[in-house]
Amino acid sequence: MCTAVSFRRGVSLFGRTLDNDKSFNEEFVATPRSFPLWRGGGEHFAILGMATVKEGLPLYYDGMNERGLCMAGLNFDGNAGYSKPKSGALNIAQYEFLPYILGTCSDVSEAERLIKTVNLTDEPFSPSLPPAPLHWMLSDGKRDIVAECIGGHMRVYENPAGVLTNNPPFESQLLNLANYMSLSPGEGMNTFSEGLDLKPYCCGLGAFGLPGDYSSMSRFVRAAFVRGNYLPAGGEGARTMFGILSSVIVPRGCCRANVGWQTTLYACAMHPDRGEYGYVTGAGQTPVTFSFGSCNGGLFRHSICS
Repeated sequence: MCTAVSFRRGVSLFGRTLDNDKSFNEEFVATPRSFPLWRGGGEHFAILGMATVKEGLPLYYDGMNERGLCMAGLNFDGNAGYSKPKSGALNIAQYEFLPYILGTCSDVSEAERLIKTVNLTDEPFSPSLPPAPLHWMLSDGKRDIVAECIGGHMRVYENPAGVLTNNPPFESQLLNLANYMSLSPGEGMNTFSEGLDLKPYCCGLGAFGLPGDYSSMSRFVRAAFVRGNYLPAGGEGARTMFGILSSVIVPRGCCRANVGWQTTLYACAMHPDRGEYGYVTGAGQTPVTFSFGSCNGGLFRHSICS
């Protein structure tokens, strides 16, 4: 369970929630240009993001590079399917994919061209870390795209909604929005019957029917509605993103999976214009914010539990 959102109205932002039943020792990680991020990799763009560090290597969940390209991986269990390595192909293991794209691409257009040439492989990071079933959202302040690898075939979609959650595949999520096109941020209109003089009895009736559960399709609709109508106050910056993401935060005890309680472990906001990455781990917290100044030395790590 996760939700990713872009926002462009007076400010360009990208953010996501990471929801799970347990922590994977997530850390904020700033990677300098010289740090090796993938096999055979040389110098690359500096990256700020959230990761689990294994054997000294950051396995990124999301991040932003110094050129302002943002990317997040979200669970896509049951649909994601990767390939075996192929001779002569650009073979990139699933765990290398996000840092490879952020390390080598300046914007969404470059990333889109590169993604279409990648053979995304199912090579595990280690025997205990098989490839994670993911799909990805990318944003650069001008365009948003979604990348999905299904049955070993990479597919790239334009993302006019500026939102990504989990299953089903993105095309189905986008089509589902048509079921809610009558919603509005206004008071609501009487289209029930010309013979009944119905009047709104409170504010918010225009959005009656907006789904409030925590399923991936409902979070997609809710995030798209809030993102499309959100009016930021002047100078809010990253707080705008946290305001939008607050609509899809999963409180502990409200969503039970087979293995435990799903909850939001963190929410982050990336501000490409300022080169800042901020995160919160609970409702009402003051965001912890880092910038690319963190990349001046070696690999910089900061536990989000500290």
